[in-house]
Amino acid sequence: MTHATPEDTNQPSGELTLRTMAMPADTNAAGDIFGGWVLSQMDLAGGIAASQRANGRVVTIAIDRMKFIRPVHVGDVLCVYARVGRIGRTSMEINLEAWALRHRFGHREKVTEAMFTFVAVDEDGRPRPVPATCPTPA
Repeated sequence: MTHATPEDTNQPSGELTLRTMAMPADTNAAGDIFGGWVLSQMDLAGGIAASQRANGRVVTIAIDRMKFIRPVHVGDVLCVYARVGRIGRTSMEINLEAWALRHRFGHREKVTEAMFTFVAVDEDGRPRPVPATCPTPA
């Protein structure tokens, strides 16, 4: 008998921001999906969420508490969920969770979690204030 872990029973936290399929070209020497590929997908999702909240361009300045929980396999659909956390004057924390749909449509498992920090920047790349309120989606 197997026992469910908290990662198996929890629901994703945040808004589904990115979905992509893990392909053979993304594997490491052990045949699992390379951790750098997963990190890259999370950075893309975090950038989407941060730029929507900042109503403009953002840059990644830090990745904290990156935790790889389970491997991602070829054929899994990686679903990245983003939730805006603390907002400073020019920066914001985006909490990210990556979940894998096993074999494209199988059961869902949490595979990675992290907190990324983004800074809102102007057209010259200089920090600018994050708006006090979230813009209304179009």
